[in-house]
Amino acid sequence: MTSIGSDDRGWLRALPADGGRETPLSRAGHRVHPARRLSDLVQGRPPGVTGSQWSSASRASFDVVVCAADTGRAIVAVQIGPVAPAGSAQQRAERLTDAVSAAAGLPVLRIGSPTLRAAEHGRRLVEYVIDARAYAAGAAGVTADGDDPAPMGFRDILGRLPDGRTGRVNDLGALTRAAAVEAYVAGRVADPIVRGLHVRWADGTAQGWSWVQVRPDACLVERVAVTEQRFSCGIDAAQLAEDLATVAVGERLRANAETDLLPRAELTAQIVALSRRRAELVGGFAFDHLCVD
Repeated sequence: MTSIGSDDRGWLRALPADGGRETPLSRAGHRVHPARRLSDLVQGRPPGVTGSQWSSASRASFDVVVCAADTGRAIVAVQIGPVAPAGSAQQRAERLTDAVSAAAGLPVLRIGSPTLRAAEHGRRLVEYVIDARAYAAGAAGVTADGDDPAPMGFRDILGRLPDGRTGRVNDLGALTRAAAVEAYVAGRVADPIVRGLHVRWADGTAQGWSWVQVRPDACLVERVAVTEQRFSCGIDAAQLAEDLATVAVGERLRANAETDLLPRAELTAQIVALSRRRAELVGGFAFDHLCVD
């Protein structure tokens, strides 16, 4: 099976299937490699990049790299971890890495989260994205015709969930929703419903929020940013960001639901503040019903 994506990017280096490191995961015409430096993926300094820029950016490392199995060239380089603080040296380094990656034609996917980490969540994430892209490619030429409905979205496919219920098998937050119900039955949270929202900023960054009410006046809240650079995840990036935030809520529920809670009134105030920035959002703000505590 051939992989999804173009492999004619002249500045990208082919990664061998076995380059002396651990054997990469194979999935649907792709190879998934662990951490690699930018210099492992790009052959030489791309045009428009100074020697100083290349020297600094080439040492940057990505957590996971997905390559085409037939050519070994990168389909996407993935970084998972906390969002760099505004104006920090880390943010400047990321921007330089992104600029050099753009010059080389290297697609990049950044997942910003204070809780999710590549070691624990990277493999599941890239498997999900590979599958979503394959499904989207197969459905791209299928349109509604007469009485035939449009093809179902990847995330909306129904099947049997791990707890035996029927639901969306490609909803990454399904296990968290089940865990929240169990926590409610055990008296660990005040409400079993996991709530959330998602938006896309005008600069292209998608953001998802997810929360569960642990006490009547306090919530466990997670936020995730998804940035697609010359790449598509196969599903809406904003919805993916919310689903990943829900995964992070599940991690916090399993660890200790009582730590780092946000007052419910403060969460509502933050949602209201977000709604007032709707002019900066692609598609506006669709969650006004959450602005009332």
